[in-house]
Amino acid sequence: MSSSTPSVAENRPTRSFFAGPKEQGRWLLWRAAGEAFLAAALVLLAHEGVSTIDGRLEGAAPALGLIGIPLVLVRRRFPVACVVGLAALMGVVSAVALLTAVAAYTAARQLRTPRRRVGVLLGAGALTMLTCAAFAPGLNVGSRLFGLALGAVFAGTTIVVPGLVGTAGGQQDRLLRALRERAAAAEEARRLADSESRMRERSRIAAEMHDLVGHRLSLVSLHAGGLEMALQKEAPELRDEAAVVRRATRDAMQELREALGVLGPLGSDTGTGALTDATGTRADIEALVEESRSGGIPVAFSWDGPDLDARPAQVRRAVHRVVRESLTNVHRYAAGAHVTVEVRHTDERVAVRVRNGVPPTRPAAVTGLGSGRGLTGLRERVALLGGSLEVGRTPGGGFAVAAGIPATPGPGAETADAAADDSGSAPVDESRSRLSVLQRRVAGAVIGLLGLAGVGMMMLFGILLVDRSRYDLAYQSPEKPRLGMTREQVERAVAADDDASRAAAAGREPPRPASATDCMYPYSDTKLKGGRMQIVRYCFRSDTLIAIDRFTVPIVTEPPRESRTHD
Repeated sequence: MSSSTPSVAENRPTRSFFAGPKEQGRWLLWRAAGEAFLAAALVLLAHEGVSTIDGRLEGAAPALGLIGIPLVLVRRRFPVACVVGLAALMGVVSAVALLTAVAAYTAARQLRTPRRRVGVLLGAGALTMLTCAAFAPGLNVGSRLFGLALGAVFAGTTIVVPGLVGTAGGQQDRLLRALRERAAAAEEARRLADSESRMRERSRIAAEMHDLVGHRLSLVSLHAGGLEMALQKEAPELRDEAAVVRRATRDAMQELREALGVLGPLGSDTGTGALTDATGTRADIEALVEESRSGGIPVAFSWDGPDLDARPAQVRRAVHRVVRESLTNVHRYAAGAHVTVEVRHTDERVAVRVRNGVPPTRPAAVTGLGSGRGLTGLRERVALLGGSLEVGRTPGGGFAVAAGIPATPGPGAETADAAADDSGSAPVDESRSRLSVLQRRVAGAVIGLLGLAGVGMMMLFGILLVDRSRYDLAYQSPEKPRLGMTREQVERAVAADDDASRAAAAGREPPRPASATDCMYPYSDTKLKGGRMQIVRYCFRSDTLIAIDRFTVPIVTEPPRESRTHD
């Protein structure tokens, strides 16, 4: 039985050959086209640089270096295979050296396991050395020993060094990713904690509203019932109106419980914090102060203005919460510090300020200012009334909490400051974010090009040093040239034929043997006294060495440019 539901493999997007981990989009093709152009340019630059040092180091046909372009394009998808393939190709075609450096950097940056990363880099380097040593004689580059030295230069400069840089870059990327994840988790935890604090404070407000309004409605329902019974005999025509009031009050009480019950109000407070009609009045605040004094906190209390018994209940409870939370924080984090509690009541506003000094002894555990969740709830409560709350350290090293609450909160004051104090993440400017990403990519491209330039300079310098030692390293043979050797044996024992030596010997060399068909003039830097240079000539008859002649020729030096004269 067939099913029309597509399988998971069919829904999974196909990953492009040019894409790295978690990369998708058509822009990958444009990036691959640009990288192909840059790779071709790098092949040509490396070919010209190596050819400038010595034409024999070009290796195979330069067109063979174009094979490295598709390999470097898929380095993000197949990093290990790309590095190994380019390392083997570099032993034959030195023009792909810079492409190998790019692949080694990418592979080392993507591989997470240190053992695998070291194995890939060392294996690729060893493969380059073996390939150079194996193909050097066949490509007329030099002996196997010279090819091994040349491969060591390639392996060190284009595989090991970029691999180390890529390893450092990969570790930095993983560290930054972990730090971002931890920062995001911490921010989410803080946001959830603040949200929970607000919900707890709103639950307390809901509980208070339930106590106050429910108490008033209960009284109204009670009096309406009594009125209904009293009017049953004296004014039967008004009895039904009293019954309507009682039923409406009962329904309002039920609806209030249903509306506030979804908030899950907390348990009732006890002690001086009990939610009563006296909460937030002068007597209530004095009771809080006395309770702190009995706990060993020296508290100075002042009240300016009339009592708050005529103010709305939510205002009195906000004043109570501000004073109680502030004194609680003093008990927790500044025990023994002198505290000042000030309440100023005017016709328009109630100002509450609780300030403490530096505690005489440092707390046993350094807690700082705490989590701030209680203050977050206070700020939410005050903001819902249209007021403001300011908290912070004082110049003397203490801490102060100052709240300004409207004496008569307006109907639209609940949302103005609450939205302003929202702890949600600030909006991100998309244009700036895109510009920052573009700047990072441009900076990365510039740094990459500079790094490639540095790798190229190191590679050319190493090749130059190895090439200069060619005649001491590449053509050492345990068997000295002797008569009867073949031309191939002589070429392995001495340096290659040199056009400059041949030109210097022209007209100054002894007569060649009559049966000689060809002569060879290896490069020589042996300079004798008297401004002369020694040249060794090897003459062959049908690829067989028949004569070895040594003679000297004068060294011709170019006169200084200042001494030249023109007719």
